[in-house]
Amino acid sequence: MRALQFPAVNQTALVDLPEPVPAAGEVLITLRAAALNHRDVWIRAGQYAGVTFPCVVGSDGAGVVTAAGGGVDTAWVGREVILFPSFSWGDAQRAQGPAFSILGLPRQGTLAEKIAVPVTQLAPKPAHLSWEEAAALPLAGLTAYRAVFSRGNLQPGERVLISGIGGGVALFALQFALAAGAEVWVTSSSAEKIARAVALGARGGFDYQDAGWAAQAVKAPGPFDLVIDSAGGEGFPRLIDATVSGGRVVFFGATRGDSVLPVRKVYWRQISLLGTTMGSPADWAAMTAFVERHQLRPVLSEIFSLARAEAALELMERGGQFGKIVVKP
Repeated sequence: MRALQFPAVNQTALVDLPEPVPAAGEVLITLRAAALNHRDVWIRAGQYAGVTFPCVVGSDGAGVVTAAGGGVDTAWVGREVILFPSFSWGDAQRAQGPAFSILGLPRQGTLAEKIAVPVTQLAPKPAHLSWEEAAALPLAGLTAYRAVFSRGNLQPGERVLISGIGGGVALFALQFALAAGAEVWVTSSSAEKIARAVALGARGGFDYQDAGWAAQAVKAPGPFDLVIDSAGGEGFPRLIDATVSGGRVVFFGATRGDSVLPVRKVYWRQISLLGTTMGSPADWAAMTAFVERHQLRPVLSEIFSLARAEAALELMERGGQFGKIVVKP
């Protein structure tokens, strides 16, 4: 089978690998589409914990079950599925356990024609989604759902701010919050991305490069009940400034590095800071049900062939996407 492999740091190669053989409890899936995440870029750059080369990454995928390993009901063969990217979450809903891992490292990922995974990682492909949309859903949709609901405890009518709109998780958070009856605002350094978010239902947005954006937001529309962030960095204190007293800030990444925390503001205004990573089996079941109930469709940025996956990775690396980047084997 063909696969996109990272032979070493900052290297990519389209290679022929042996077809995976499903072990007991596993199935073989012929992938119809996969999607990229920032972790794929970080792995290629050698900036991800536990990375080893060569490796085949990719945490998002959708396809057809074409073979079943020992102990697996053969009725799975022929089914259209999406892949749950959280492995070995553990028994607690509040946080992942020590054995937790994500599809695509250390296990072979979805940037390939075929993949073998435990049957427990499968969910039916939502019928209203195309293959490309279905492949775009798992990791970003799961991360956004846990951030917005399981950790953020969003309530109808609340005012929400989502930073860095344009990324896959941020756009899912926008869609989920709107479907739940929230008023949503966004930040970006791109006026075009803010305009596209407004077209999707956001009330408006702010340029986070403007040092005064948080003060402007507090005046109109007013401070935010819930803030969703993935950047961190020097701009994080402005998110605190824009949060209502007693509000919540949920963050799932630090693409701009660590931040100096304005501790006095946080405790005096009784703001809750909530870290989150990926999602549990319960989050996964709730997220897929939510998407089907509201007939939500992932926002797709661009679709690449597997042979052009390096160009797809470069697009993500420079932050030029608006929505999920899909790769078709």
